[in-house]
Amino acid sequence: MVDVSIIMGIYNCEKTLEESINSILNQTFQNWELIMCDDASEDDTYSIALAFSEKYPNIHLYKNEINLGLNKTLNKCLKYAKGTYIARMDGDDISLPQRLEKEFVFLETHPQYSIVSTPMIYFDENGDFAIGKSVNVPTKFDLIKGTPFCHAPCMVKREAYYAVKGYSEKNRTLRVEDYDLWARMMRLNFNGYNLDEPLYKMRDDRNALNRRKYKYRINESYVKLKIFRDFKLPIRYFVYVFRPILVGLLPKCMYKFLHIFRLNRRKNKND
Repeated sequence: MVDVSIIMGIYNCEKTLEESINSILNQTFQNWELIMCDDASEDDTYSIALAFSEKYPNIHLYKNEINLGLNKTLNKCLKYAKGTYIARMDGDDISLPQRLEKEFVFLETHPQYSIVSTPMIYFDENGDFAIGKSVNVPTKFDLIKGTPFCHAPCMVKREAYYAVKGYSEKNRTLRVEDYDLWARMMRLNFNGYNLDEPLYKMRDDRNALNRRKYKYRINESYVKLKIFRDFKLPIRYFVYVFRPILVGLLPKCMYKFLHIFRLNRRKNKND
């Protein structure tokens, strides 16, 4: 029996995929299966993944004939998952060697939790430059402020995924599928915990100022409005519903200032 199924939607990540898969192969915990689904990549992503699937019997590969997006691709992976727990992984990131072991042991020894995640180390070609930080036990009051768990490094009980029928495929939740997922799980009392130790490295650009498209900010506000209503939050929390939209209206210079401020705050917390 497989303990952990790792689901990975891959798309145009030929330059990083091998390193990502190797980080799973090098885990101290070995009772896992890796389920990859190529979302109609336009580069050599599929052929790289295929070479791994042909070499390792616990690596399985599927392919979309057309690009379906991350939500539908991950739902396809979920259909083939056999593990007691479902872990995530992205094709351009790195799991540190003890990630799966520590997450698995935590969930096995803390049955009151259905979700576990870890802070992410942000890195680029010049090395690590920041480490995220989350509340250990997020509540509904943390949920309205933003996503309570890092999605890529998470491990979740299979039953929690199936109770909410996986990722939403609605247009109203595009680019905020993970936030919506956590909200629906917590609504059903599938609660989680954030470990203090960073066990996952996310490839990022420290100088990037790519702003989320405005329609996706509206989607985030839509999820926040559902959270506000479903969890019957006090009226003072209503301000968080419109915060994504207001941030999207900021002038570029002010948005750049906020980006630098957040980056420096992450650095200072971990110095």
